[in-house]
Amino acid sequence: MNGSALHKTAAECAEELPGSQLEHPFGPAWEVYKVRGKVFMLMTEIPGRPVVILKADPVEAHALREQYSHITPGYHMNKKHWITVEGGEGVDKGLVRELVTDSYRLVVAHLPKADQPVDPHTYGIGARAAR
Repeated sequence: MNGSALHKTAAECAEELPGSQLEHPFGPAWEVYKVRGKVFMLMTEIPGRPVVILKADPVEAHALREQYSHITPGYHMNKKHWITVEGGEGVDKGLVRELVTDSYRLVVAHLPKADQPVDPHTYGIGARAAR
């Protein structure tokens, strides 16, 4: 998957998520997706190539970085809780959709229960199992 396909796939997935909103708080070079005011995905080409920055469970983030050369610590974010995904070998549509959905679920899980647009413990799990 190349960088433009990466951005397109990530944006399409984010736009499908309940309560997701696109904002540009850092200017037009940054697309920031939020749920209930909390960031779950950023997209930019600032580092010289298209990247998607996502929240990830620290243990899973480490495993992803070990498994995929195109997944690195979060660009300009907490390196333990965020990952940066670039286009490249091994990065496919299914992986990108899974990572975007996981990021969204992690953020939703930390919202007050009354503000959660979905149950973060079950949302998207069936699609993941089918992968």
